[in-house]
Amino acid sequence: MSKSTPSLEQQLDYLKLHYMREQYEKTAQQASQKKWSHVDYLTNLISGEAASRWDRSIQRRITMARFPVVKTLEQFRWSWPKTINRPAIQHLFHLKFISNKENVIFIGGVGLGKSHLGTAIGYQACLKGHSVLFTTAIDVINAMSAAQAAGNLKNKLKKYLRPELLVLDELGYLPIDKTGADLLFQVISHRYERGSIIVTSNRAFKHWPEIFNNDSTLTSALLDRLLHHSETILIEGDSYRMKDRIEAPN
Repeated sequence: MSKSTPSLEQQLDYLKLHYMREQYEKTAQQASQKKWSHVDYLTNLISGEAASRWDRSIQRRITMARFPVVKTLEQFRWSWPKTINRPAIQHLFHLKFISNKENVIFIGGVGLGKSHLGTAIGYQACLKGHSVLFTTAIDVINAMSAAQAAGNLKNKLKKYLRPELLVLDELGYLPIDKTGADLLFQVISHRYERGSIIVTSNRAFKHWPEIFNNDSTLTSALLDRLLHHSETILIEGDSYRMKDRIEAPN
């Protein structure tokens, strides 16, 4: 800002009131036509500024969440799985589990919509003002391993502790060695009662030791923290991605 009296546009730019800068003249014309009071005029501008900032914050949260594809509950095909607890899943979209720092585990075979539901809940959380990060279990391990080798593990760990909701996709799809299991345990352990996790897995809990290099002690400790405050959703059926092949005539 210059030493001379700044213009209204300069002051609005300085205060980062971008909506008000773009709309104050148009809104003034509306106010004149509709005979608004000064308070009505100011209220209209401030409401627009607030709505604009909220929309921008939502877009920032969605970008920072790093969803591979945005999914919604409305897009989910409820008719395909043979077994699914629809009321329980719909209740999760109220997001109370995030406020309570609880976890959600989706277990089922491939192609049944586990990742879709995890993404959709994460997207809904972004819309409601929560910070979210979507990632796969293997990506977490690879990133943590690289950070450990570079002597930067503590800072990398913060990336996975900071969001209110961490969506941890595809746990169990690839084997995890002892180092990877230890690193993933650190993430889950540090988030215990501090932030929510959604886990999607194709393995029943009894097979989880096989995921973690047959380390029953670590698996028990991990499950103890993950399941203490959690809800498990079981989805059964055939892969939706194989739908056309399954339904094709012989």
